[in-house]
Amino acid sequence: MRFGVCASIEKAGIVKRAGFDFIECTVVSLQPELSDVEVQSVLNQYRESPLPVESFNILLPRDLKIVGDCVDAGRVRCYLEKAVERVQAIGAETIVFGSGGSRTAPQGFSRAKAEEQILQFLDTLADITDQTDITIVIEPLNTTESNIINSVPEAVGYAAKVNRKSIRVLADFYHMYKDNEPLDNIVRHREWIRHIHVSDSRYAPGMGDYPYPAFVDCVNQAGYDGRISVECLWNDFEAETSLSRNYLHRIFAVTE
Repeated sequence: MRFGVCASIEKAGIVKRAGFDFIECTVVSLQPELSDVEVQSVLNQYRESPLPVESFNILLPRDLKIVGDCVDAGRVRCYLEKAVERVQAIGAETIVFGSGGSRTAPQGFSRAKAEEQILQFLDTLADITDQTDITIVIEPLNTTESNIINSVPEAVGYAAKVNRKSIRVLADFYHMYKDNEPLDNIVRHREWIRHIHVSDSRYAPGMGDYPYPAFVDCVNQAGYDGRISVECLWNDFEAETSLSRNYLHRIFAVTE
């Protein structure tokens, strides 16, 4: 099992000193709609990171819609091709598809059409990532952040319909807890889960009152041994990264 933190590349040194295995950054920070020359300094930061960048989240900018009447398929395809190219060059293996602002269906929009558009998007993405070692994990978001794909079973349903080797699912403790989703969905859908996000009452693990023993039990029952990223709000990033790393190692009984 490998533990990481969702943070900007500028904080990679702090995350490393805290004892984490990797950092998870954002795809949008790679600015896929700008030329390589325009973002050379940003790409150099990633190449020189003191800690491996093994996963990326925030795949899409909010204005790049994939659901609704304003979908620009050409722009989406070009964006994804450059995004995946840059992620692959950096060496990451996982891209999280959350992007609630891009995938939320407009009010009154056909649910069936929205589902069709998301499946088309995932097919387009798989056309690109199936040729790489990158896995796309669909992130279920709580109902305050998106009105579609709100649970692990729903995400699995999309992955199964697309049926492409690079499309899998993420389980996020925060979103599951906020929407009262049964934690044992992690066990029921173990064959699909390839990434996990954690927090604790929206803050760092060990700083809230989430039922971590039950969560850890489900993760262990699922036989999950992949990456777990802390995605949360921080009061004191440097101090709390160290505390959360120690807490995760303790509760997952990681042998040093």
